[in-house]
Amino acid sequence: MPSRKLIGAAIAVAGLALAGTSFAQDVKFFRIATGGTSGTYFPIGGLIANAISNPPGSRPCDEGGSCGVPGLVATAIASNGSVANVNAINSGGVESGFSQSDVAYWAQTGTGVFEGKGKVEKLRAIANLYPESIHLIASKSSGIKSVADLKGKRVSLDEPGSGTIVDARLILGAWGLSEDDIDADYLKPNQAADRMRDGAMDAFFFVGGFPAGAIVELASNTDITVVPIAGDEADSVVSDYEFFAANTIPAGTYEGQEDDVQTLSVGAQLVTSADQPEELIYGITKALWNDNTRKLLDNGHAKGKVITLDTALDGVGIPLHPGAKKFYDEAGVSK
Repeated sequence: MPSRKLIGAAIAVAGLALAGTSFAQDVKFFRIATGGTSGTYFPIGGLIANAISNPPGSRPCDEGGSCGVPGLVATAIASNGSVANVNAINSGGVESGFSQSDVAYWAQTGTGVFEGKGKVEKLRAIANLYPESIHLIASKSSGIKSVADLKGKRVSLDEPGSGTIVDARLILGAWGLSEDDIDADYLKPNQAADRMRDGAMDAFFFVGGFPAGAIVELASNTDITVVPIAGDEADSVVSDYEFFAANTIPAGTYEGQEDDVQTLSVGAQLVTSADQPEELIYGITKALWNDNTRKLLDNGHAKGKVITLDTALDGVGIPLHPGAKKFYDEAGVSK
């Protein structure tokens, strides 16, 4: 997601109890940079912060207390999103953060939106959390039913500098297309939806969780097609770029969408620095996937239900932190 610099809002873990001088001696702080307070990253970050925390003085897990890392106090911090979070991790401003899998890959390799800005070589993954689907939305009247049909059409790829525009270019390339083959525009999804409503846009790309508000609103008064991104071309994209994964937008997600639509996704991921201690990240990863955390995620947010150990390594295109890898090796989880 587009982002610039961290902003200073933060939420403290609920139920934090200070325990005098022992707290000062034993506590370990761990900040999770998330996203804007109105988005999904922020509340999910709060749930994870609570799950991995176990402040000094807390009851042990087996006695009904926190099942987090002993002595750890994690906080979720509001931010401008993926790029800001990666930069803050790189500078040591935070210990961890959320990032789209593609942004994490570009940062670690110095490509995409990080082209010419240097590699964030110490960026490491802890877990893939949930998918952010790549939507290709077309007006029904355009007749577009596949990526190949975009040739010669008016298509918005999102704003320059966004993650979406880089993803869109990769997808076009897999079908043998480029911006020269379409009438390209560079608008935010809500602006592109407005243009489509007025008959001035044939299709647009959007990356995000479903249902997306701008598309729900558009579908309520305009006949649309949710275009599949599937087949051999999509398989080649996943093969070439590890940060992509296959994904399905279920039938009925948007008005008029009668069937499941196959597409690709990038993952919302929890990332950190290679400088973080192995045992700390091992403990955090273990706490993230215990039974108590499962209950928190299932009951705390709609997206929490799709955060599972089975998909913890889906679309991870950067190295795992050694502490996280140690946990997944023990749990028998592999890519």
